[in-house]
Amino acid sequence: MKNALISATCVALLTTPALAQNFTTAAEVKPILEMTKSNWIAVREYDGQDLLYFTQILSWRCGLDSISYAVNGGDATQLATEPCHAEEGAPNALKMDTGLLPYVAFPLGSVEDVSVTLTYDDGTSITESFARGAVQIQ
Repeated sequence: MKNALISATCVALLTTPALAQNFTTAAEVKPILEMTKSNWIAVREYDGQDLLYFTQILSWRCGLDSISYAVNGGDATQLATEPCHAEEGAPNALKMDTGLLPYVAFPLGSVEDVSVTLTYDDGTSITESFARGAVQIQ
């Protein structure tokens, strides 16, 4: 039920022409990121590695000042991201032309838990922690 409500809210936001043109400030992306916390990251075993995906967050990166993450209680690392394409019709689109990937690779089986901190352009921040089993995909 909760996922259906989140999906319906996101569809309503994205299909409303007046709102779908921006999503470049904390005020605009914060509600979406707050509602979709459980989908911020994913861990996938692929080609002998653990891939830690940030696709959900990167899709709403405009309005964020920074994204940092820590794996297994280690030191926080700032995630390099594509810039916001504010001058274009889809400012949050991932063009994938910068060489930056939407994931970070780790040795197979090494990612046990991940902490993610988002710092919004309004100076506020939020931190969420995820156990591997809660975010692992096939």
